[in-house]
Amino acid sequence: MILELKMYQLWCLDYLSMVQNSGQAHKLSVAGLIVTIGIIYGDIGTSPLYVFKTIVHNKIITEQLVYGAISCVFWTLTLQTTFKYVLLTLRADNRGEGGIFSLFALIRRYVKWIYIPAIFGAALLLAEGMITPPLSVSSAVEALKDVKGLETIFVPGNNLTVGIVFVIISLLFFFQRFGTKIVGFAFGPIMLVWFSMILILGLIPVLENAAILKSLNPYYAYDLLANYPKGFWLLGAVFLCTTGAEALYSDLGHCGRINIQVSWIFVKIALVFSYMGQGVWLMQHMGQTIGEMNPFYELMPHWFLLIGIGIATFATIIASQALISGSFALINEAISMNFWPRVTVKFPTDQKGQIYIPSFNLLLWFGCISMLFFFRDSESMLNAYGFSVILTMMMTTVLINFYLLNVMRWSQPLVAFVILIFSTVEISFFLANVIKIKHAYITLGFSFSIIFVMLIWHRARKIANRYLDFVKLGTYLEQLSTLSADKELPKYATHLVYLTKANNHREIEHRIIDSILNRKPKRADIYWFIHIDRTDSPYGMSYSIRELIDDKVMRIDFKLGFRIQPRVNVLFKKVMQELNECQELGIYSRYESLKQKDFHADITYVIIESFFSIENELSFKEDFIMDLYFNIKQLSQSDQKAFGLDNDMTVVEHVPLIIKANENLPLKRTYD
Repeated sequence: MILELKMYQLWCLDYLSMVQNSGQAHKLSVAGLIVTIGIIYGDIGTSPLYVFKTIVHNKIITEQLVYGAISCVFWTLTLQTTFKYVLLTLRADNRGEGGIFSLFALIRRYVKWIYIPAIFGAALLLAEGMITPPLSVSSAVEALKDVKGLETIFVPGNNLTVGIVFVIISLLFFFQRFGTKIVGFAFGPIMLVWFSMILILGLIPVLENAAILKSLNPYYAYDLLANYPKGFWLLGAVFLCTTGAEALYSDLGHCGRINIQVSWIFVKIALVFSYMGQGVWLMQHMGQTIGEMNPFYELMPHWFLLIGIGIATFATIIASQALISGSFALINEAISMNFWPRVTVKFPTDQKGQIYIPSFNLLLWFGCISMLFFFRDSESMLNAYGFSVILTMMMTTVLINFYLLNVMRWSQPLVAFVILIFSTVEISFFLANVIKIKHAYITLGFSFSIIFVMLIWHRARKIANRYLDFVKLGTYLEQLSTLSADKELPKYATHLVYLTKANNHREIEHRIIDSILNRKPKRADIYWFIHIDRTDSPYGMSYSIRELIDDKVMRIDFKLGFRIQPRVNVLFKKVMQELNECQELGIYSRYESLKQKDFHADITYVIIESFFSIENELSFKEDFIMDLYFNIKQLSQSDQKAFGLDNDMTVVEHVPLIIKANENLPLKRTYD
C-alpha cells in the first residue's frame, strides 16, 4: 500500500503539471470525486456480491483457500486495476476522453492493422454488456431468500425472482429515451453509501480478527495457485473482482484522470476490507462447505438485511446504467470511425456526451432479457461471465503497447517489460477462463456477430473509397461559372450543396460533377462543396472555407471530433450567418432574413446514394463483402438523416457504384 501511495503521489504531480499546460482535464474536487464514484465503479464495486461465493462454491473451507483467495483478489486489484488501468492506461487520454476507440484514434496512423484488436475489444465489451445487468441485479434480488419468512418465495431461478429482475431491467432500458441527467445526480451519493456500507461491514470483523491481514502477503496467492488442488483454475473466479476495470478507462471523459485516481484509493480500500471481512466469516466455518450461503450477506445483521439488499439493488442498477451509457458512447464512436452502420443517435438532454441510440438500446435489452431467461439465476450466469472481458483487456494491452512505443516514446526494453507483466497476468486469467467457453457461447456468438458487421462495414468502405473516381476540380470551374450565369436554364437553387469525400480541395468526385453538369444541369447562384474530416480529438469543432471562384464556387472543410454528431444543416447555416455578419459573401444584400438567428434561405442539398451495379466484376471475396455491405446498408440510416438534412431541402440521387466493370465482353456482331 505504501508503494501505491508513493506512485499515486508521483502520478498526481505529473497530472497537475499537465493540467497547468493544457487546461483540458477535469479538476480535482469533492463534487468531482462523488460523481466519479457514482459513474465509474458500478461494475467493479458490486463484485463483492459474488466473487467469494464463486471461489468457495462446493469447497471445504480451509485457511489455505481463504488466505489464498484474499491474496489473489488483492494482487489482481493491484496489478490489473491499479497499475494497468488507473496508473498507466489512463495516461492514454485523447484530449480528456478514454476508451478503446479513443486509444485506437491515437495510434491508428502508426499501425495499419491496429483496427483489428480495436474492433475485437469493442465488440467483446459490448457483448459482455448483455450479461452484466441481469447478473448484477439477480445477485442483489436473490438475497431476499435470506430474509426470514421469504426463504421459499425468492428462490434463485424461480418465476417470481426472474420476473422482478425482468421488470427492473426493462424499466431501466425504457427510461433511457428520457436521458439520465436527473437520475445521474443521485448516482454518486448512492454509490458513496454503498462503498461506505461494504467498508464498515468488512472492517468490523477484520478488527475482531486482525490476523486476516496476513492474507495480503503474495505468498498465500502463490501457495493457493501452486499447491491447492486445481488451484490455478480458481483464477477464473478471482478474475471477477476486476471485470469492471475497463470501465475506468472508458468513462475517463466523464470524470477526468485525477478524480479517478484519487477516488480509487477509497474504493479499493472498501473492496479489500469487504473481501477480508468475508474471509473472516469463512474462517469461522473451517472444515465445512457453506452451501447456498453468500458470505457478503452473512456479514449483515439480520435487522439490516432488507436495507442492505435495497442498497445493493440500487448499486447494481447504477452499475447497469453506467454500462448501457458506455455502450451507447462506444457505438457512436464506431459510427464516426466507419466501423458501424449509421443509425439514429439522439441527444435526450443538453448534458455533454449523453446520447441515446434507440436501435442499440433495443438490441441490448433483448440480449439482457435473453440471458436472464436462459440462465435464470446469478450462479449460472457467473459460469459464463468474464471470458469476453479478459479478451477485451488483452486487446487493450496490444493497443497500449503501440501507444507507449509511438506516442509516449518509451524505450523498447521498458515497454517489453511492462507488457510482459500484464501479458503474463492476462494469459493466466485467459487460460483459467477457457473452461467458461461452453457456457459463454451465447455472448461469444453476439461478440462475433458485432465483429463480423464491423469488419464487413470497415472493409467495404475501404473497397468503395479505393475506387472512387476523383477529378481535378479546376478543370470544371469555368463550366460551373458559365452554368451559373446561364439565364436560359431555370434556376435549380440559390445555394446548391454537395457533400464530398475528397480530402484535397483541388479534387472532387466525378459523380458530383456529372450530377451538376450532365445528368440534369443544375444552375445555382453558388455551388458549395462540404467535406467533413473526423479528427482524433473527441469534441473538437472548427471549419475553414475557400472561395474557388468568388461568390460562385465555395468549399467548406469541417473538422469534427469523433464524438460530434455531424448535423450539416445546422453547421452550414452557422457558417453562412458568420459569412453574412462579416460581409465576406455577396448574399447579404439579397437575403435580409440571414441577419436573423434562424434563417431560411434557398438551400438545396444533393445526396448521391450508390447501389451496387451488376456490371461489377470483382473477386469472390470482394463481391461477397460488397453484397453484405449493401444489404446491411438497407437496414441502416440514410445519409440524409445521418447528416441531419431536412426532407424539404434535400434531393437524393441514386447512381450505380461501378468499382470494376468487365471491359472485355466477348460480344461479336453477326450479319444476316
